[in-house]
Amino acid sequence: MKVKLSLSAALLAVTIAGCSVKRESVSKYVDPNIGTAHSRWFFYTPAAVPYGMAKLAPSTNGHYGNPSGWEAVGYDTRQNSIEGFVHFHEWQVGGVSYMPTTGTIKTKPGDLEGTNTGYRSKFDRKNQVAEPGYYKVLLDDYNITAELTATKRVGFQRYTFPSNEQSHIVLDIGNKQGESDIVTDAGIKMVDDTHFEGYVITYPKYVKIYDPAGKVAMYFYGELNKKPQSTTSFTADNTAENKNYAAGKGAGLVLNYKTADKETIEVKTGLSYTSTANAKANFMAEANGLSFEQARQQAQKIWEQQLGKIAVEGTDIKDKTKFYTGLFHALLGRGIASDVNGNYPKHGGQIGQLPAQTDKNLKAEFINTDAIWGGFWNITQLWSLSYPEWYGSFVNTQLQLYKDRGWFGDGIANSEYVSGVGTNFVGLAVAGAYHAGIRNYDVNLAYEAVKANELSYKNRLIGSGKLDTKAFVDYGYVPFFDQTGRDFVTDSTGSNFAGSHTLEYSYSAFAAGQMAKAMGKMEDYQQLIKLSNGWRQIFNPQNKLMHPKRANGGFIEKFDPYQPWRGFQEGNAVQYTFYVPQNPAGLVDAIGKDNFNKRLDSIFTVSEKLGFGGGKTIDAFAGINSIYNHGNQPNLHISWLFNFSGKPWLTQKWTRLIGKDFYGTEPIHGYGYGQDEDQGQLGSWYVINALGLFDVKGFTDQRPIIELGSPLFDKATITLGDGKMLIIETKNNSKDNVYIQSAEFNGMPLNNCWLYRDELMKGGKLSFVMGSQPNINWGIKTPPPSAQ
Repeated sequence: MKVKLSLSAALLAVTIAGCSVKRESVSKYVDPNIGTAHSRWFFYTPAAVPYGMAKLAPSTNGHYGNPSGWEAVGYDTRQNSIEGFVHFHEWQVGGVSYMPTTGTIKTKPGDLEGTNTGYRSKFDRKNQVAEPGYYKVLLDDYNITAELTATKRVGFQRYTFPSNEQSHIVLDIGNKQGESDIVTDAGIKMVDDTHFEGYVITYPKYVKIYDPAGKVAMYFYGELNKKPQSTTSFTADNTAENKNYAAGKGAGLVLNYKTADKETIEVKTGLSYTSTANAKANFMAEANGLSFEQARQQAQKIWEQQLGKIAVEGTDIKDKTKFYTGLFHALLGRGIASDVNGNYPKHGGQIGQLPAQTDKNLKAEFINTDAIWGGFWNITQLWSLSYPEWYGSFVNTQLQLYKDRGWFGDGIANSEYVSGVGTNFVGLAVAGAYHAGIRNYDVNLAYEAVKANELSYKNRLIGSGKLDTKAFVDYGYVPFFDQTGRDFVTDSTGSNFAGSHTLEYSYSAFAAGQMAKAMGKMEDYQQLIKLSNGWRQIFNPQNKLMHPKRANGGFIEKFDPYQPWRGFQEGNAVQYTFYVPQNPAGLVDAIGKDNFNKRLDSIFTVSEKLGFGGGKTIDAFAGINSIYNHGNQPNLHISWLFNFSGKPWLTQKWTRLIGKDFYGTEPIHGYGYGQDEDQGQLGSWYVINALGLFDVKGFTDQRPIIELGSPLFDKATITLGDGKMLIIETKNNSKDNVYIQSAEFNGMPLNNCWLYRDELMKGGKLSFVMGSQPNINWGIKTPPPSAQ
């Protein structure tokens, strides 16, 4: 494990409660190379600022795309050549690749395994630097050093060339990148001697499936600090000398130079999803007159400030590296799609305008986002702790989509629906924001949209998911049907994922019901709270497992509780049986407390041997037929359930071990072995788990709680969303002392393994005494409230 130390390790002066104190620089603990085997398109983008539109990264295989639209693509630590440096990296969004070269002009990236088949270059990772906000690498084939950094909406690239009569910058615009899939149109032209502009329009696979009338457009406006001697244009079919524009599939320009030894050429590129005019406006607002070095310093200052909102202290470098790398991915995962003037991309290539901002402290941007499936057990809890502006942006984005299109969209790319899971947890996440006090939006509109997401089904768009809502409302559960001759199918009569859908919809109905109750809508509350008990309809009292039912009320035959995909999406009955976060006490009672504790404890005992996931298999779905799979969302709350079953020390034990074993500090063993790190969700889980703070219920209670686990660090100083400070201190903490012996909050004994979130968010000091043996008398007197 190697920690980059080239960032300033100086102590930072910060002010806490009016007192100036010294705090260690934390960015040096981020290692973006962790987990870069089998990593998703948006995962490895070091040259960016938090939630930036401009996310620059090297690509080893991006032009290959991926067959199903979601698999690992872009940068793979096992590959040793770079084919370009790409600006856009979002879920289903990718494009605008540049590559500096020398020698004969080449306009194709070439084959990954071939030699000299294109403009790609070999590189050695000993000559690579990746830090928050900055990337640098030596391209061996050309002896060119490439450097990348960014502002929110502008990408900066700096190339240091050798002496050469034939130096080039290839602007490869019209080819697919990562998850973007096919390019349907593209264009680029020189505006004058040192400026260029253009566009790329793509048709990603998930847009094709879930929102077929949509496309994803990207626009750019670029500036060179040196005029090229000549330009060469190219498309998929031909190349033309001394031509300064290109259009169509495969379009691009080659900028030709004569360079002196160690001569630098800088390119900065304003980006937009709405127009070239807005790309230029974004450029002028953020980068006009800004040098590469100034942009780098600015980006790294932003990262230091944002990462430093949670300052942890301890001697274990690996733990800090996991923590801050996880926080880095959490703050990197999603990206803004709105321009500096408030324009944002609407469905079908239209341009929308965000409403005037009413809350200066929670300024809302329109953001692109992967599905929030499971995000209530990680990213939303982290957002609400210290980054409420991003929770507010998520909610405002979804409400804007609701106003524009009539439905939430779990995953969106430029207002196009791209939810790969076919369900929709946006209503639950919005209710969670409401209960957490994040309300920089029209709360009545929010409730209308949340209710529609749970109960409405007429003319429901395929991309908004939950196409079996009618069946759930009618039956109280989702009926199962076989998928003979068909892939994953969900319609108004049921689903082949009926088991997991029943559990998910029961949970989200509870969330909507609590919001209804809070707003005095008691008739809605009664309907929703009844639906929240849908899980009871598929709980089989004989085998004590969730067992999908057919429409006739009978449990499905030939039932294998370990079989994934039959009745359960990306998991199996053993995993999903614990999916009743809205009423853990009800589930414990249904299984029987002793049986519940023995079964769950044995699941973790067995799963520990497989690293709590799919073992060492490099595959996102390696763990879906196991009994616990930390590499995927449906399992992420399970280790915290012992707080509800009278054995909180087992939550302390297993959550600490999951953080130790599942998470790694190497390129291959990062988030499991090539597991599915959806836009910072597994990283977020590590952060809140290491702080010892978690809510199984995902803030769906009218008065949310926080359960307590096993804090990893000696001390954590947390800047809360409203600026107050929360300090979490431990005494006698070590890798063996994982068990809470006693606890205090603001000097008062804390005898429960939970407290109300609103009390915690007032700030102060949470203190723990730790030990190597469980204190089986601590935290058991009053269990956390279950069904409020």
